[in-house]
Amino acid sequence: MTDLKLTHLERLEAESIHIMREVAAEVEKPVMLYSVGKDSAVMLHLAKKAFFPSPPPFPLLHVDTTWKFQDMYALREKAAKDAGMELLVHQNPEAIKRGINPFDHGSIHTDMWKTEGLKQALDKYGFDAAFGGARRDEEKSRAKERIFSFRSANHRWDPKNQRPELWKIFNTRKSKGESIRVFPLSNWTELDIWQYIHLENIEIVPLYFSAPRPTVERDGMLLMVDDERFRFENGETPVERSIRFRTLGCYPLTGAVESTAATLPEIIQEMLLTTTSERQGRAIDHDQAASMEKKKQEGYF
Repeated sequence: MTDLKLTHLERLEAESIHIMREVAAEVEKPVMLYSVGKDSAVMLHLAKKAFFPSPPPFPLLHVDTTWKFQDMYALREKAAKDAGMELLVHQNPEAIKRGINPFDHGSIHTDMWKTEGLKQALDKYGFDAAFGGARRDEEKSRAKERIFSFRSANHRWDPKNQRPELWKIFNTRKSKGESIRVFPLSNWTELDIWQYIHLENIEIVPLYFSAPRPTVERDGMLLMVDDERFRFENGETPVERSIRFRTLGCYPLTGAVESTAATLPEIIQEMLLTTTSERQGRAIDHDQAASMEKKKQEGYF
């Protein structure tokens, strides 16, 4: 089958599989980050295809903030077991000791649980390459980052020092102490992700589908009350709304959208009409003092 006969999704799939096989062949100790979101689900599905009939030759790593949605934790173990992959879970011990949480500590929560937690995990296990599900259409700093994103020994990213990736030729040679963040879904869009999930029948967290759920409106965001740890402000009472999520992170920092899209075809139709970014539902992206690019320079994925 020639490239001219491939569909748009088949070309994206082939590119992602090529990237994964390149890393497996050239890098000593790769790992796949698994956040349990829709992009992670697609990336895991592609990894299974890339190395079938064997399981992927690397483990899954979940950097656990302890504040993910309960539905995400429920799917995490099942997905790893179904893929035949080892699941590594890391929690930042310093964040646990200090009781860091999204209600009291703002951006420090993201810095300690996600950024520092990821750096700790990569150092602890000695991984020199990590697959992530970031896409260029999500956010400006991600749009200019290469598919193979090299990080210093301190896991820092220098956006002014990136390697060319002409003709899909990737240079995996590293200096001592360097590591690589690899983004096989870089050229996918949110719509591509949903169409592929539908086409391949990929299991995802139920929160992506519309359903009546308890919510509060705060700072222009609809926050779902996921468990007893949710802190209500004065005058707030939960209101049941028909909502779904376009992106999933820590539940007090992730906003839902009002929607009636309860099936994959309905979600795809909604995506064809939307004019806003999925990242508008992430509170951390609204923190101008600690923008996404600054976070990435400090080691965030």
